[in-house]
Amino acid sequence: MRHRSSLLWKITLSTSVAITLLLAVAGYFVQAQARAALSQNLEANLQGSFRAYESLWQARADLLAKVSLVLSNMQYVRAAFQTNDRATIQDTATEIWSKVSKSNDAMFLVTDPRGEVIASLGGPHGLRQNVEAVRDALPRFPAQSEGFSVQDNGLYEMVVTPVYVQSEAGQGLIDVLVAGFPVDRAVAMELRDRTGGSDFVFLENGRPITSTLPAADTRAIAMQYRRGAGVQHLDLPGREYAVLGSTLRDISGAPAGDLLIVHNFDAIRQDLASLEMKLLLIALAAILAGIGISSLLARRILRPIRQLDRAAALIAEQKYETRVPEGDNDELGRLAQTFNAMSRSIQDAREELIRQERISTIGRLSSSIVHDLRNPLAAIYGGAEMMMDGDLSPEQLHRLAGNIYRSSRAIKDMLQELVDVSRGRIQSPETCRLSEVVGAAVETQSPAAEQNRVEIRLDIDSSIELPIEPGRIERVFLNLIGNAIEAMPEGGRIDITAERNGHSVLVSVDDTGPGVPETVRQRLFQPFVTSGKNGLGLGLALSRQTVLDHGGDLWIGDENEAGAHFRLKLPC
Repeated sequence: MRHRSSLLWKITLSTSVAITLLLAVAGYFVQAQARAALSQNLEANLQGSFRAYESLWQARADLLAKVSLVLSNMQYVRAAFQTNDRATIQDTATEIWSKVSKSNDAMFLVTDPRGEVIASLGGPHGLRQNVEAVRDALPRFPAQSEGFSVQDNGLYEMVVTPVYVQSEAGQGLIDVLVAGFPVDRAVAMELRDRTGGSDFVFLENGRPITSTLPAADTRAIAMQYRRGAGVQHLDLPGREYAVLGSTLRDISGAPAGDLLIVHNFDAIRQDLASLEMKLLLIALAAILAGIGISSLLARRILRPIRQLDRAAALIAEQKYETRVPEGDNDELGRLAQTFNAMSRSIQDAREELIRQERISTIGRLSSSIVHDLRNPLAAIYGGAEMMMDGDLSPEQLHRLAGNIYRSSRAIKDMLQELVDVSRGRIQSPETCRLSEVVGAAVETQSPAAEQNRVEIRLDIDSSIELPIEPGRIERVFLNLIGNAIEAMPEGGRIDITAERNGHSVLVSVDDTGPGVPETVRQRLFQPFVTSGKNGLGLGLALSRQTVLDHGGDLWIGDENEAGAHFRLKLPC
């Protein structure tokens, strides 16, 4: 179950990571586009404020120009100016200006052609010294001129209008009318109110003249601003501004100062923060929804895989009839079809293998019985021959008769075992004394041992009892004892011992013969392996299979000792 959950969470996690990355990239681009759009909107507001400023400022300049032009053409104004009497000119200018002026912050000056002030009106903004704008406008007379001028550390917008009189020599310049507005904080505040809230900063050679911003921000903006750079983004401690500048020209056309229209990014920051919060909430909702949907889809996709997994586990438990639903004709459906075909093939192959194994078992058993029949038949033949050829005592006849009986009984058991296996019957194990089973094998092989001068020593506790098939186990010992006798034609000794080892019994069959050759030692229990003996080489292979069928094992002992040493382990 662990690997199933791991695969599900891998799919869910990878999908969630992919969704998160896509949302992060999309959010980044949305935020960038939103910032760009807000910045463009801000720049559009700056341009709109600038156009509103130009319209408002031009309207004021046009009003001053028209008023000044009307005054310059009035006869009694010219007559008063011709007197060259300052008091007369002051009184006349005051009377006329009080009738036409509608703005308390507007100023009105009368100067001579050199710019020296003759009369000054306009309340606190009146100028008491020479006006440089008049000298700058002199080359353009008799045309009217307008522009900005710096006077007494203040910035003014001025309209210069010459006043001419007709004389015998032609038109003569007598005085100059100068009308204008001071550029101060009141003007800046009025511009801000009329342009939708944009802030204004007026500079003169980089020096702040007036501003609607705090003094610290105004000085910082004045230091960072560069003339002619279009819309500029200026970073101040804790704030960011967008600045659009315009050069203010004097009457001669030279730069007299700068007008800066300023917008801060507070609104953009607030909009971006709100947008980021909305994007974050949308991303979280999308991620949660993506995890849920991907988990459902992953479970649906993994369902056939889980069915295959469970079916494979059942196949591993040898339940070859297991099948899985084949579903649609997609990759998983085709995989299910292949799995079912594989299961059918395994099931058919297993049935065929069982059939072949039964045939093979019968063949192996037949070969074993044919191999094992040699010894009892030899005992019967030898005993019968001795009874016919010799004059034997009753004891010898009784002994020979006993050997013939046991050999006949062994042949009968072998044939019965063959019949049982061929009919599918298996003999049930019997609880037998190991010493009796091994003793019967020793007694059967005694004539051959005596003939080869081989001594057989049997040392097995009579209390050792095992659940075995006595006939088959007896043939195992017949085979081991017979091989040992055959390997010692010049005589020798065979020792058979047994000892308990936990829930099993360890039986040792040792001889003093030449031992097992190294060339066949590793393949000793394989069929048809022999080392110069008479026979097919099936005895040890069939004997080991018999012991394995009883839940034990048969192996060759230590090769460093002289002789052959076989070990049997049988469960108690």
